[in-house]
Amino acid sequence: MPLMLATNKETGEETMDFEEDEEELENGWEDWEGDEDAESNFLCLFCHFRYSSCLALFDHCSSAHHFNFQNIRKNLCLDFYGSFKLINFVRFQVAENICWACGVSCQSNQDLQNHLHERVSFNDNLPWDDAKYLQPYMQDDSVLYSFNEDDEEGESDYNMTIDKEELLRDLRNIEDICIDDKNAQEARPSDFNSFKENEAEEIACVSSGCSDIVNHECVASSDRKPKDKHLSIHSANIEQKEMKNVNESYFGSYSSFGIHREMLSDTVRTDAYRQAILDNPSLLNGAVVLDVGCGTGILSLFAALAGASRVIAVEASGKMAAVATQIAKDNGLLCQGDTQSRGVIEVVPAMLEELDKSIQIQPNSVDVLISEWMGYCLLYESMLSSVLFARDKWLKPGGAILPDTATIFVAGFGRGGTSFPFWDNVYGFDMSCVGKELVENAAQTPIVDVLDSCDIVTNSVILKEFDLVKMEANEMDFTSTIELQPNLDTSTRTKCYGVVLWFETGFTDRFCKETPTVLSTSPYTQKTHWSQTILTFLEPIAMAAVDSVIDRSAVVGSDDCPAVGIHLRISIARGTQYRSIDISLETEAFDCDGRKHCYPAQICNLN
Repeated sequence: MPLMLATNKETGEETMDFEEDEEELENGWEDWEGDEDAESNFLCLFCHFRYSSCLALFDHCSSAHHFNFQNIRKNLCLDFYGSFKLINFVRFQVAENICWACGVSCQSNQDLQNHLHERVSFNDNLPWDDAKYLQPYMQDDSVLYSFNEDDEEGESDYNMTIDKEELLRDLRNIEDICIDDKNAQEARPSDFNSFKENEAEEIACVSSGCSDIVNHECVASSDRKPKDKHLSIHSANIEQKEMKNVNESYFGSYSSFGIHREMLSDTVRTDAYRQAILDNPSLLNGAVVLDVGCGTGILSLFAALAGASRVIAVEASGKMAAVATQIAKDNGLLCQGDTQSRGVIEVVPAMLEELDKSIQIQPNSVDVLISEWMGYCLLYESMLSSVLFARDKWLKPGGAILPDTATIFVAGFGRGGTSFPFWDNVYGFDMSCVGKELVENAAQTPIVDVLDSCDIVTNSVILKEFDLVKMEANEMDFTSTIELQPNLDTSTRTKCYGVVLWFETGFTDRFCKETPTVLSTSPYTQKTHWSQTILTFLEPIAMAAVDSVIDRSAVVGSDDCPAVGIHLRISIARGTQYRSIDISLETEAFDCDGRKHCYPAQICNLN
């Protein structure tokens, strides 16, 4: 469950830790005492006050704390994500008693309130322009999904609104934090700042900084010291339990033989690995090989046939580890610890990160690291982090990783890539209303499906490239800006209904010197079990060639003024729900005169 802090609402016991003008203070107490049923869900970024709208909250922040949110957005031309990160940045800074404007660290919340001031100037290096501030400081922070709703028309470069329920779902945390104490009603937010360092770190460690402190309905008091209390903060333990539960469910799903048959039957996948392993004898002959997530052990079997001297096959599913052991034994390739055995495969039933508990491998002693780690949209399941962990701990300097590169591609698709064609004519009946509803629903969540290449209506563009030899784990969270142009001649128009993502992994000549190969999940090649990942726009964008006749008074991207291109900013990040990924999409159509039309941002989760 989310972190809940029980508070004493008997206001006679509360004290103020900052100065307010008399009228605003009086209004604040009226909101507190007289209208308990009102939905005052918007917590101030700097103090305890709550308001019923973002507009009222930001008016308060401007007058009481010298923080004019709307002016900052306008002056810096902050888009949705820039504003989103700014709010989280301020909350993080205030929690540490640091001034958001100048970075001065104050002794207490009271000192911070007295110190707050407007930021005099900004340079190009905005302190909140960091991907970590896409992680909400508070769970269910109403400000994050509502700050755009009070914008006046045209005030922001990106006029976007985010559905409350959708954003709540997308930003939900995986951890449960329980504070259980009969005296917790006397606790104050400032008490959390007074916790000794290790306790504060325990709270902050959850979900990469998403320590969520909600329902701060008490009045902060900097001179109030923590009282004796029996708070039981289980964040770290519960996070570990949650991750363990997700891992058990995840690896348990791979205990089904059906999914392994599907993967083994995927000839594009399996042949690419077989070719990379068997057709590069100089790489595998006599090598020590580590197979991360071996499943049935197919890659380990290939490595053994290629002449590896030792193959360590790691599998977290106990059932599949036993199956892989039996398969290796049945094929005479299992290392059984006796001089008669010619087998080289050792199957270890363990999570890769806990491998040391089961077997001793000398650091930097592995010649070749192999793994089929890819998930939908490449990064779903977050198994790449385990591969990088193994690389850093056991791979020799200059050792090989198979595959060693990965690339995500993106292109726009047309009407044929949606549900419309089927529902337009069902045995002669018009059922397009069903197709319309399905397409609207598709805009809320990614769809994993096979897209016909004939339905692609734009060029294909590289979204992100990864070099597994050099990359760091945090590079799995990224934002890329691309431009799509229609695949059209001068006489044709089309509509782009969304974008499709796919990936390729490369077994390059860096390591596969005899026979480099590529595993592609492109819609232009033979289909794989990964299919493609489809992101549908909220509304289709009409597109045409540059020299088309257009109505310059119409909205760019409409039928009367088709766009000549689409600017996209796509962010992909490991989700707060363990082993999922969050995807955001910002879309802007532009015409030949440079006029633009921005569409609402879309945030979705692939889990």
